[in-house]
Amino acid sequence: MLPILSLLLVLVLSLLVTRVATVALTYTGLSRATAQFQARSAFTGTGFTTDEAEKVVRHPVRRRIVMGLMLLGNAGIITAVSALILTFVGDGSGHPALKLAVLVAGLAGLWGLASSRWVDRYLSRLIARLLKRYTRLDTRDYAGLLHLGGEYMVSELQVEQGDWLASRPLRGLALREEGLLVLAVEQVDGTFVGVPDGDTRFAPGDNVILYGRAAALDELDDRRAGRRGQASHRRAVAEQEKGEE
Repeated sequence: MLPILSLLLVLVLSLLVTRVATVALTYTGLSRATAQFQARSAFTGTGFTTDEAEKVVRHPVRRRIVMGLMLLGNAGIITAVSALILTFVGDGSGHPALKLAVLVAGLAGLWGLASSRWVDRYLSRLIARLLKRYTRLDTRDYAGLLHLGGEYMVSELQVEQGDWLASRPLRGLALREEGLLVLAVEQVDGTFVGVPDGDTRFAPGDNVILYGRAAALDELDDRRAGRRGQASHRRAVAEQEKGEE
């Protein structure tokens, strides 16, 4: 019966490993369903090619988790197959029907544990607490959350004397009409203002963090004060409205 116990132990460890990986992947910003699918796919080596898989390989923390799953999965599958062969071929003790009954009962028990919502909830909470305490996996994929790609990006612009942005309140700039969002500003004195309000003024030397189309951000960085700057602003607003249509 030792090979059967070894096989069941390998399966238990495999379920536990994939559960830990699922929780770890959710800490990088993936949804639970996506994280569970990718963890099982990497562990079993099925290699499904999906959009979520591309998100995994582009993220450094997710790549490390998936690489560990691949290594553990190869070792676990080989061990499980070896134990299964020894159960019915290499081990001469015990009747084959009895071995089969024990194996089926063990697999049924594991299936019940794996499909139990209570067990899933308890294990997920326990694993989450352990990961928070002993690891630093609370690393979000901000590029994925902001849907960065194509022409959209986050950029940091430094305000200079004579810039269109300089010494003007954020409300009067109407950057949202250009499709640009101000995420934060690091003022020249070192003060960091997250999600600045409409009364915030940008002084020369401030670093402004914005989100929007790359072309619009580049144009804003070169925009100077005066009539030409206002004309550039109106053109950018018209271009944004055309794009929305």
